[in-house]
Amino acid sequence: MKRLHLFLIKSYIGPLILTFFIALFVLLMQFLWKWIDELVGKGLDWTIIAELMAYAAITLIPTALPLAILISSIMTFGNMGENYELTALKSAGISLSRIMAPLVALTILISVGAFYFSNNVMPYTFLKMSTLLIDIRQEQPELSIKEGVFFNDIKGFSFKVGKKDPETGLLNDVMVYDHSELKGNVQVTIADSGYMKITPDKGHLMLDLYNGYTYSEVLDQKNKKSKSNYPLRRDKFEHEKLMFKLDNDEMKRSDEGSFKKHYQMLSLRQLNEAVDSLEITFDSRTKMFSNNLLRTSYFKKENKPTENDSTISIAQKINHYVSVDSVLSTMDLNKKTQLKDVAFNYARSAKSYVESTKKNLYNREKWIHRHNIEWHRKFTLSFACLVLFFIGAPLGAIIRKGGLGMPVVISVIFFILYYIISITGEKFVREGIMSAFQGMWLSSGLLLPLGIFLTYKAATDSVILNMDTYIEGFKRIFKWKSKNK
Repeated sequence: MKRLHLFLIKSYIGPLILTFFIALFVLLMQFLWKWIDELVGKGLDWTIIAELMAYAAITLIPTALPLAILISSIMTFGNMGENYELTALKSAGISLSRIMAPLVALTILISVGAFYFSNNVMPYTFLKMSTLLIDIRQEQPELSIKEGVFFNDIKGFSFKVGKKDPETGLLNDVMVYDHSELKGNVQVTIADSGYMKITPDKGHLMLDLYNGYTYSEVLDQKNKKSKSNYPLRRDKFEHEKLMFKLDNDEMKRSDEGSFKKHYQMLSLRQLNEAVDSLEITFDSRTKMFSNNLLRTSYFKKENKPTENDSTISIAQKINHYVSVDSVLSTMDLNKKTQLKDVAFNYARSAKSYVESTKKNLYNREKWIHRHNIEWHRKFTLSFACLVLFFIGAPLGAIIRKGGLGMPVVISVIFFILYYIISITGEKFVREGIMSAFQGMWLSSGLLLPLGIFLTYKAATDSVILNMDTYIEGFKRIFKWKSKNK
């Protein structure tokens, strides 16, 4: 049996390594295509790009590994079935479960290693990659300006571009706010079009503007103490050049300490601590909101030397204000109008307070959900390796086709199904529709019974995927119908 185990492991390791690097390469090209706009044309050193690609490759390992296990398991058992090796082993009295046993043990070891990798290596790699991406995006700011979004990476200035031609570099509807003197929006430049580029020494950003105005507020020299007397100055221009000083050093690295508390940069223990602190803060904010709303909006009354509000029940407070109609009937029209205005102001204030607090609590709850998602992800990605193996191995034994043809097609179909279910469950968790356990384990919970079913069918020599069986069944049905006619 030891020779058989070594034969199976050797047959499985080769396709596993091959498909793993193929899947990793495809995912890495997808990452490169996503960030190509941030990398091209910035004069980055090849070592920086290589460092970024290395970090990206490491972060994509948990995604490429389940796909590689699925494809390699189908290929291994498909090749054995195509070469009648499975038939020979079964005729010798060895069941499919005993054949799969060494590969199951190897897959469990891979799953344990994947969990250790996700818990210890991935947070550090995410931290390095995120910091490096932010540093790259801040290089050559003329390439980082987006349409309709304020750009604030140059100290003391804010830029906004309406439209940007990627081929010619022409900028339309340009707005430049000058905050360099720390006096607010006292100078604004607006132009119909312009060009932006870096000087050859990379020390300045040069902005050529055409057909625009410069609006500035000048402090009255005769009345400097007055805060309301600001004369307006407007200058029209056909062509104007603006220069902005940049740091001409090499690309500076950001401080990694500001990103260490992000949920993707935390280990399992750190996630537990972060979730506990976030839930405690959320509960205290919720209680504080309810108490403030109850005290300042629902039961607003004069401040009198009465007993502590905590000792007064809500029913007593409500009974205290039961005779509102009788009180209003004794007031004149002006008093009633004044009272209604005050009540409307209180109601508007309470509504504004509720809406702002609701948004704040919703964002806090959503942040807690993201931490819980990341906590479960460290387990689900490892468990997915085992689930997809129990789908791929029996499928290969059933279809009995090796190589990179049919196994790849079937593997991609099942992996897309797994990925769609995973993304859907994660979205439900972020929106609060499902708990983190239900959403993150949804894909594994649905595919695990399928793997058990396929393993049973393969162990009983089922012909569930043999097209000849279905064709023969249809022929029998047609013959039976013709006889009845």
